[in-house]
Amino acid sequence: MKNISKDIQGVIFDLDGVLVDTAKFHYIAWKKIADDLQLDFDLDDNEKLKGVSRKKSLDIILDLNHKVISEEEKARLLESKNNYYLALIKELDESDVLPGVKNLISQIQIQGIRIALGSASKNAKVILTSTGLLHHFDQLVDGNMVSKAKPDPEVFITAAKLLNLEPQHCVVFEDAEAGVEAALAAEMRVVGVGDEVILGKATRVTADLCDFNINTL
Repeated sequence: MKNISKDIQGVIFDLDGVLVDTAKFHYIAWKKIADDLQLDFDLDDNEKLKGVSRKKSLDIILDLNHKVISEEEKARLLESKNNYYLALIKELDESDVLPGVKNLISQIQIQGIRIALGSASKNAKVILTSTGLLHHFDQLVDGNMVSKAKPDPEVFITAAKLLNLEPQHCVVFEDAEAGVEAALAAEMRVVGVGDEVILGKATRVTADLCDFNINTL
């Protein structure tokens, strides 16, 4: 385990799979799109979509099936997928916040550390509002603000700039391999939340946030 120094001034959270379990809703929506197109798509394929943009996710599904469609058809499918997803997340509430998240946020705020979101989701504000988390964030950077998807570091670099912090003073919490790579490319430290086999490049890996203590960083 690598040591993380105690000069953290900002924490940047990914959204899906770190703060809220919305990954299952993404899968259901993408599965609906794939089924409509009679394309193969399963949970293993879905792992490849973690941390990447909606458009890139569709491209991955199409590539896996060697399927080529027009840009107009892609635009229609992306809108349909988002509509399916929005219908699924309508019922989100505070009970959908993942275990350990609220306690960790409280620890971070007690330490005077600033908090930002760094997510590819274009529905981040809706989700954070529904789950009662929005007021904890000093800055939000989502898919509406950046043009380059993870593993490009744009989302995290943008978040650090909005927090008025240098990258080396930020730590990222991520559950996707692409997100870990993006954080490292931004020259930030990163805590991988999930499987150490997948997230092994992270500065530190934790299975979940249930007993995670910010003071151990």
